Amino acid sequence: MELDLVEIVPDAKPPVAKIIEYKKFKYLEDKKDKEARRHTKQTELKEVRFSPFIGEHDLQTALEKVKRFLSEGDIVKISINFKGRQMAHTEFGPKLLKRIMHELAEVAQVEKEAIFSGRRYITILKSVKGTTEKKN
Repeated sequence: MELDLVEIVPDAKPPVAKIIEYKKFKYLEDKKDKEARRHTKQTELKEVRFSPFIGEHDLQTALEKVKRFLSEGDIVKISINFKGRQMAHTEFGPKLLKRIMHELAEVAQVEKEAIFSGRRYITILKSVKGTTEKKN
C-alpha cells in the first residue's frame, strides 16, 4: 500500500505509531513548526538617546516613545550621551537617569544597571509583567 510505520510519540508508554505516508507526515510536522514560529513574538532592543541637558518637552516626548516601546514588549536601551565640554559635568547623567527611572517606575524595570562607558551612561529596561500589549 506504499505506507510507512511512523513513530509519532516515542516517549509515551506505550509508544504511539501510525501507518501513514512518511513524506506527508514530515510535511505536516514542518507546517506545524512554521506556524508555531510565526506566532512567537520577537523582542527587539530599541535605543533612546538623551542629552544630559535635555529640554523638558524633549524629555517628555522621548519618555512617551520609551513607554510605547515597552508597551509593545520591546527591550529599551537608555543612553545619555555627553559631548565635548559636557564631559566636565558628568554628574548630570545619574541625575537625569534617576529622573527618567522615576517617570518610568510603573511601566519599566531595570534589566541591566546603569554604567558609565566612554562618553555615555547606559542602562537597559524591560517591561513590567502584565503591561505589554500584543504586537501586530
